[in-house]
Amino acid sequence: MTKQTIDLTQFIEGGDGISVIRTQQVLDGENFRGWNGIRYKAGLSEKNTNAQKLSMNVATVAPGAIAYAHIHRDFELMLYIMQGNVRHIYGENLENTVDNVAGDFIYIEPGVPHEVYNLSDTEPVVAVVARSDASEWQNIVPYPSEARTRDGVTE
Repeated sequence: MTKQTIDLTQFIEGGDGISVIRTQQVLDGENFRGWNGIRYKAGLSEKNTNAQKLSMNVATVAPGAIAYAHIHRDFELMLYIMQGNVRHIYGENLENTVDNVAGDFIYIEPGVPHEVYNLSDTEPVVAVVARSDASEWQNIVPYPSEARTRDGVTE
């Protein structure tokens, strides 16, 4: 689960009460960062605003990719699927499944183990991600899964 770091303040305008990232900055593929098989465009968090309880960005899961099982420790997460077909396998033993398509909203409670699968081998999943945690990834904890074991992922 390599976490790539870039200076996210470079994309911010303002910062004197209102911080803005322009559409072109979000659409610019050069500002991707990665974590756990998910790629993120520059968004808003404590890394580039005065946010204390929120973060928001755009996430992409590549065709056929898996974001290995994990839990969100003490924060809520909401997704809006903009493109693609995604499957969440979730629950204590990853025994539940829900499939979503573009236009669906998803809410994930704190502490719920889940693993994310892009169901397409040709199309990425693209989603707006909003968290009740300004740190983005700091409070995400790996969770054991068959896919993680099969693929030899240790983090």
